[in-house]
Amino acid sequence: MSKSPLPILRTKRLLLRALKSEDWEMISFLRSDPKINEFVDRPKAETKEAALAFINKIINPVDGPPAQYWGICLQPEDSIIGTVCLWNFSEDRTQAELGYDLNYEFQGKGYMNECLNEILRYGFQDLNLKEISAMTHYNNAASIKVLERLGFLKEANSFEEDPNLLIFRKSNQNAQ
Repeated sequence: MSKSPLPILRTKRLLLRALKSEDWEMISFLRSDPKINEFVDRPKAETKEAALAFINKIINPVDGPPAQYWGICLQPEDSIIGTVCLWNFSEDRTQAELGYDLNYEFQGKGYMNECLNEILRYGFQDLNLKEISAMTHYNNAASIKVLERLGFLKEANSFEEDPNLLIFRKSNQNAQ
């Protein structure tokens, strides 16, 4: 599978673009800050080297189909305030998982809702996905609220490997 360039996506207030090495400080913050990662169990990127290694892994994937991973910027700025991704694609590329984070200074302003609306449009219309799923901690009320507002439905069962995670799914209404 050849790697296709990540498209730049725009909303009324946001620019979604590929990560670049200059983003290392915000990536380090987003992946290491205790408040942002309160409900997320993932490797930290507390140093410049770790953040750059993460960015390089996203930009130049070695194993499996590449994730589609954007930095979220307020227009017209180029500095990221968060990230969003479609990843963990099914083998037939009809399903993907959604992931996102946002600097807490920008939470509660509708940015993530605006961002995810565009990612859903892109995933369903441009990638022809049939379903997008998301997992969040059962105590992450803000994330649950965003997913429900966007029409995701909570599954009856939690994630088998971690009972603290809830699974949400949204289907493409136009899929055959």
